[in-house]
Amino acid sequence: MATDALGSKVAIVTGASRGIGRAIAIMLGRHGARVVPAARTEPDLLAVCREIESFGGESLAVRTDMTSEEEIKRLVRTTVERFGKLDVVINNAGIGVFGPLETTATEDWDRIMATNVRGPFILCREAIPHLKPTNDISCIINICSVVGVKGYINQAAYTASKHALMGMTKVLAQEVQQYGIRVHAICPGGVDTNLIAEARPNLDRSLLMHPDEIAEIVLFLLTRRGNAVVDQVNVRRATSAPWF
Repeated sequence: MATDALGSKVAIVTGASRGIGRAIAIMLGRHGARVVPAARTEPDLLAVCREIESFGGESLAVRTDMTSEEEIKRLVRTTVERFGKLDVVINNAGIGVFGPLETTATEDWDRIMATNVRGPFILCREAIPHLKPTNDISCIINICSVVGVKGYINQAAYTASKHALMGMTKVLAQEVQQYGIRVHAICPGGVDTNLIAEARPNLDRSLLMHPDEIAEIVLFLLTRRGNAVVDQVNVRRATSAPWF
């Protein structure tokens, strides 16, 4: 059922063609946001838009390669031209290549860093001037992963990229606080996506978290308006060990 909990906020969601990003885009649209789903696969983005529009939501698909500075700039520019403002940025797009560090190709390392770190950096930089003037709290949410704070064998490049994203998030939160922009990090453990199927094929997927569960956390952060601010959310599957 659609609601207006987000009050027509305009939200960019990267990596929105599938998995966590798709769930977030649909969740935000269902609760009143005007959503700009971005990813490399336009047919999948259009399918997300059709679902949002099926319950009366408003959306605009913008095909975007997060390794391209020009395409990221176009994403922000197109969003503001269409909707007149920008309130929310969800940096969810991410890739991984898995295996021992000694067999990791330099090209794969560079591609992961370009997508998982450089892309969010450019998007945040380009979005901040538009996030500053909003009349309400504006937000940047970075999907950082459990490997943003932990390390797992055969995930050196992916882990390094998410540690870097966490570092950027911590600094950014301090830099933009004065403008009323809130910056959050969500660090999920095992979520049932194609990425984890590649990274941990031995896991029982029936025990993994669902992308909708991460989307619900995003919705909570965006609708929380009190003086208490949640900087980082660590979330794990029920069968894994506690983080503390």
